[in-house]
Amino acid sequence: MSIMIGGFLTCGTPELLIDYMVESGVKDLTIIANDAGYPNQGIGKLLINNQVKKLVVTHIGTNPNAGRLMSEKKIEVELIPQGTFVDQIRAHGSGLGGILTPTGLHTPAEEGKTIIHVKGKPYILAEPIRADVALINAYHADPLGSLTYSGSARNFNPIMATAADLVIALVEKRVEDIHPEHIITPHIFIDYILGGVQDGK
Repeated sequence: MSIMIGGFLTCGTPELLIDYMVESGVKDLTIIANDAGYPNQGIGKLLINNQVKKLVVTHIGTNPNAGRLMSEKKIEVELIPQGTFVDQIRAHGSGLGGILTPTGLHTPAEEGKTIIHVKGKPYILAEPIRADVALINAYHADPLGSLTYSGSARNFNPIMATAADLVIALVEKRVEDIHPEHIITPHIFIDYILGGVQDGK
């Protein structure tokens, strides 16, 4: 199963949902996320519990366990430039066939990729990224399930909500109403909501 997990170095990461995954013991996961978290935080908890088969990430530098597992060939790691990564996810959410990027040309990032020339300039075709499930973290949820986010905890969460077959949001607070102009993720993208104290209670 492929699972997108929101967050940036555990800021905006749905830690409780990761804890549930650890408890479940599910194995052979493909995790799609910005990073590998820390040894005992975020995605690091799944790695230390040997639940991950492959990481699709932009870096693993904050988690030595990820580097060790990769070196020992116990997990596969696909590293993608961060801007390319988020736009590949955005491409799936928008129904696009991919993006064209010059980032990574003449580096290992272009290996096995299609090169397309536009007006004489080469670009790597980076294909869309999707997942079976997205686990995201949000701040407020209204009764329909529309979401807002808190500051930099927003990061990858809204984009990932558009690119998975099933989206589960962990929320901090449930409110009666969110002004339409303040909604970041409309409820049509959300399948399940967990957590959240009721506003005023």
